[in-house]
Order: sequence, then C-alpha cells, then structure tokens
Amino acid sequence: MEHDIHRETPLTMKDLARMLGVSVATVSRALRDSPSISKQRRVEIQRFASEHNFRPNIVAESLRNSRRSPIKVIGVIVPEFVHYYFSTVLAGIEREASARGYRLLVACSGEDEAREAQLCDDFYRNRVCGIIAAQSKHTIHYDHFVRLSQNQMPLVFYDRICPAINAHRVVVDDYRGTFNAVSYLIERGCRRIAFYGASLNLEIAVNRLNGYKDALYKHGLAPDDALIKLCDNRSDAELITPMMLEMVDRPDAFFAVNDETAIGILYTAKRMGLRVPEELMICGFSSSNQATSCDPQLTSVEQNGFEVGRETADVLIGLVEGTLPADHAQKRIVRTRLVTRGTTR
Repeated sequence: MEHDIHRETPLTMKDLARMLGVSVATVSRALRDSPSISKQRRVEIQRFASEHNFRPNIVAESLRNSRRSPIKVIGVIVPEFVHYYFSTVLAGIEREASARGYRLLVACSGEDEAREAQLCDDFYRNRVCGIIAAQSKHTIHYDHFVRLSQNQMPLVFYDRICPAINAHRVVVDDYRGTFNAVSYLIERGCRRIAFYGASLNLEIAVNRLNGYKDALYKHGLAPDDALIKLCDNRSDAELITPMMLEMVDRPDAFFAVNDETAIGILYTAKRMGLRVPEELMICGFSSSNQATSCDPQLTSVEQNGFEVGRETADVLIGLVEGTLPADHAQKRIVRTRLVTRGTTR
C-alpha cells in the first residue's frame, strides 16, 4: 500500500493500527515509547511506522492533549528570513492570523527548490489547515504545488506565485511600481537607464521588466539590451556595475529589482568617484530599512509588505473557513508608492 502526497491522504495512526491488527491506543503508546506495553512490541510498531513513512499529525496530537477549542495552524514558507520584505510580509501574516485565532508554522526554503518541495510535503503530512508560500527564485518544477492543489489543500501565494496553477495570490503592483519609477527617472532627465532584474521564471521579474520597457517606450526611448542585466543581489551588483560604468555610453541611472542590489550599485559608483545623484541616479524596490541607512538615502518603490501579509492571511483563512470559494482564484493587488530620497534629484 502506498501512502504519500502523490496519490492520497497521509497514513494515519488508525491506518497503522488496522495494518498491525492492534488498537489505536496501542500504536499511540508505542510511538510515545510508553512502558505500559513491552519493549519488544514498542520496537516492532516503531519500526513498522518508520518503514511506512508514518509521520505523526502534530495538530491532532495537540488537540488530543488539549481541553480547549481546536488549534488552527497555518504553514508559511519564506524564501529568506533575512530579506526585509519577507520579514514584513511575515509580520502581516502573523498579525492577521493571530487576531483570528490561528497559529503559524514558519519555515525557510533558503531559495532551494528541493527544500521547498520537502516543506510542502511536511506541512501536508502534518495537516496544517492551509499553506502560504512565496516560491523560491530557483524553482523550475512545480509538482509539489500542483499536488497540494490537487489534494484540496488551501494554498495562497504572496509575491512569487506558481505559474503552473491558477493560484490564489496576493501581490504588489510590480508593473505599475516599476513603470512609475522609471518614468520618474526619465522626467528627471535620464536617458540611459540600466535595469538590474531577477530570473524571468518569476512572474514578478517579468512584470518589472515589462514596466521598465513600457516606461521607455512611452517616453520615446528604445530599450538597449546592453543595459539589461540579471542581477538581484549586492555582491553581483558590485561585480557587474564597474563594467557598466566604464562603458563609453555609460548609464546615467539604474533601476534595481531590490534595495540590496541598488545599494551595491551606489557603493560601487561612489568608490569609482561618481557623484550621486548629480552624475548618476539610482532607484531600488522595497523601501526597506537599508534605503534610509545609506548615504545618500535611496529612492525606492515601497511594497508595503505588512499589508501583503495581512491580505494573504485573510485570503487563506477565508478559504479554510469557506467564506471564499476555493474554485475561484482570489487575486489581490496591493498598491506600490515611489518614495523619493537622496539618490535622485
């Protein structure tokens, strides 16, 4: 008998008891290593459970040991804990969930597809009531998300969504935020605007690139492939930017996919003797704490991660409680705002 996420619901303690020909209470005692049954019997049951990939239902265990109302647990997958935006999203999720009587199980994928898939499996087997996730930027296979959807697990994406399913999602207006920011740079006299973006397997990266290009087109400027780079972190920005600034027809402005990358550009430009914003303007995306801790302070698109998190939790809880239809994808957009600071004039 197969018991995995691929084909059916996870193996339960009741299943184990039936397969072994013993009571559920006996299985429970054996798995808790209770001395009320013989050591030999305990070892036999524990070995059998391990061989059949049984994982205890932590939610059910909590309920069995509680006289209070049922505990409601949401699984949350975060690509990076250290990223300002994801931390603010998590704060919004926690605030909304807590206010409505839900608890969180939070885990980090570390931008790793295999780890992300394992977390989906773990959350499903442990019977969380729903899952909130932002896809890893390196994920190119989506079977783990498809399986969750096929098994009617409530699933809501924030920021980075899975393109393989018509997913419930809460995102910021990446296209409009980028379009407005690049338009602002053009209106300030910039004509050679470089774009540092993320992998195009992410919808947010595609939307931001399209916003950049459309802003150029609207103002009569043609995109130059030499100015468009795959670069979404500070270390890469510090490697690539010197070559960009040594071009004969160098950029007069940069738009970066996040603040970390933008600060890498700023650091490099200053090290090379360029004055910001007099000779070079820079805009980031996030409006994180980093944006106000550099000199000059960074102009950036504010994402409002807290509101994204709050809205995401609201959608997930609506799906769990049946106040939102599961068969109609919820798609909410949180507005962005350009915050101008010292890296633009």
